[in-house]
Amino acid sequence: MTKISLPDSVGPYCAAHTTPESPVLAALNRETNLKVPSAVMLSGHLQGAFLQMISHAIKPRRILEIGTFTGYSAICLAQGLTNDGILHTVDIEEELDFLTTKYFKEAGLEDKIITHIGKAANVIPDINELFDLVFIDADKVNYGLYYDMVFDKVVPGGFILADNVLYEGEVTLPLEQQSKNARAMDEFNKKINNDNRVEQMILSLRDGITMIRKK
Repeated sequence: MTKISLPDSVGPYCAAHTTPESPVLAALNRETNLKVPSAVMLSGHLQGAFLQMISHAIKPRRILEIGTFTGYSAICLAQGLTNDGILHTVDIEEELDFLTTKYFKEAGLEDKIITHIGKAANVIPDINELFDLVFIDADKVNYGLYYDMVFDKVVPGGFILADNVLYEGEVTLPLEQQSKNARAMDEFNKKINNDNRVEQMILSLRDGITMIRKK
């Protein structure tokens, strides 16, 4: 299947001209790649730096992350939290908790990050918070559901970020050539584009991130 993407040399060039990972993030990146088969799901240096920049700009008091994986993006997002800020992160994979717990502590964030294990659709209703920032990076077929579930929990002027919205460029292919996940992302992109309650833009960073601002 045809993949539509930038030249392979662009990513390394951008990374070389981006502030380096912290020692904790570099160690987490390495251990994830050594021990976790699906390490490609890690946010990584460039995306992590972007998430950290956004968090510092917004200075959120409450963040919700849907899709923890090994905790790289949570650590990045937590950097901009206010002094009394808390990040809630949700994931269904309990077996990766050993990594997230280890690195949240090494990053000095064990008191700033609350981990929830379970299906996001079951967990989200029980988190009684209003969020300044939400990051969706979980099962692609449920992005639309998660968006609907969190929308009323986002403060006016708050942001929702959605990862993998380009799905390796497959969203630009004819429908019959798209994989199941690509079709789900294409439907999600159209859903956001038709939602007059928000302003949005897609960034072609890594696998595509949509920035959504609630009016």
